[in-house]
Amino acid sequence: MTERILIVEDDEGRCNWFRAQLLNYELDITCDVTEAICWLKERDYRVIFLDHDLVTEQYEATDFDDERTGYAVAQWLAAHPEYQREAEIVIHSLNYPGAERMLRVLQESGRQARHIPFTTLMMDPPL
Repeated sequence: MTERILIVEDDEGRCNWFRAQLLNYELDITCDVTEAICWLKERDYRVIFLDHDLVTEQYEATDFDDERTGYAVAQWLAAHPEYQREAEIVIHSLNYPGAERMLRVLQESGRQARHIPFTTLMMDPPL
């Protein structure tokens, strides 16, 4: 059975990069928080890649962590430790403050997660 990877990302260029890099995996790609959480409940993932800013308005927002950001997915994972226990969680956002908040909420819940900015990820993919 092919291993599955979840990618929560809104940028089509980045999505295409993930598709090209991860040919040997089954990919679930979405920019929708509700869809991501639904998949997290239903499917098993080897790796979960999370972006913070999932809609254009968030690039300049003052309300950093609303229900449409990757933070909402991180917060859900933190609150539901029974899901995706074995998954590696990689925050690839270039929004450093947002990524740090995501990392903090995950780590404070006992989750193993790391922040690898997308530009670094491109140079040295973890898979």
